Amino acid sequence: MTRQVVTIAGAGKVGRSIASELLDNGTEVLLIERDPAKIRPGALPKARWLQADACELSSLESAGLENCQVMVAATGDDKVNLVVSLLAKTEFGVPRVVARVNHPKNEWLFTDSWGVDVAVSAPRMLTALVEEAVSVGDLVRLMKFRQSDASLVELTLPVDSPVAGRPVSEISLPRDCALVVILRGGQAVVPSPDSTLEPGDEVLAVAVTAEAETELAALLGAPPPSP
Repeated sequence: MTRQVVTIAGAGKVGRSIASELLDNGTEVLLIERDPAKIRPGALPKARWLQADACELSSLESAGLENCQVMVAATGDDKVNLVVSLLAKTEFGVPRVVARVNHPKNEWLFTDSWGVDVAVSAPRMLTALVEEAVSVGDLVRLMKFRQSDASLVELTLPVDSPVAGRPVSEISLPRDCALVVILRGGQAVVPSPDSTLEPGDEVLAVAVTAEAETELAALLGAPPPSP
C-alpha cells in the first residue's frame, strides 16, 4: 500500500495540531512555513519541514507537491490559503485540497474555482455543533462537501417522528440520500436493514442535493432545513 503524503502550508498552532494527528496515524507529513520562528522540528520530529513561501510556485516544486495526495492550506491568512489551494490543484493536480477559512465573510470564495475541495470554517462548524446540541427534531447541516455539493446532515429523532420504531428496511430514503451512522447511548450503530430507529437517536446522513435534504427532513418528521 502506498503511504499517504500530506503537505500542510502553515506551521502555526493549527497546522502543527493537524500534523501531529496525522503523524500518529502513520501518515507522512511535510510542513511548509515561511516564518523561521515557527520552524520547530523538535516539536514534530517525524515530520519533514521546509522553510519557504507556499505561495511561490518554486517552493511547491521544491516540496515535490506532485507526489502529494492531500494539500492542507492552514495558514491564518485567507488570501494565502486560496493561492496555495489554486496552485496545488491547477499546477500539481493534487487530488484533495483542504483549506482553512479564517473569516466567515470569505467563505464564499473557497470553492472549486480556487481549487478547494473541502473548506473548513471553525466558526461555522462551532455554530453547527451548537445547533445540533440544542435542536431536537431539526435537520442540521454539519458540513458541505464543495466538490460534489453534498452535505453531511444530522437529526436527533423526536418522539413523534414517523419513522420512530421502524426498521431501516421499511424506510424509503430519498434517492440522493444515504444513512451514515446512528448514534445511540454513546455508541455508533452502522445502519443495516434490521436496524431500528428509536426516539433520541442521532441520525447522520449524506444528502447529495438540497432537494434530497428537504425530502429527508420530511421523511424523518423535521421542518425543512434552512437555506
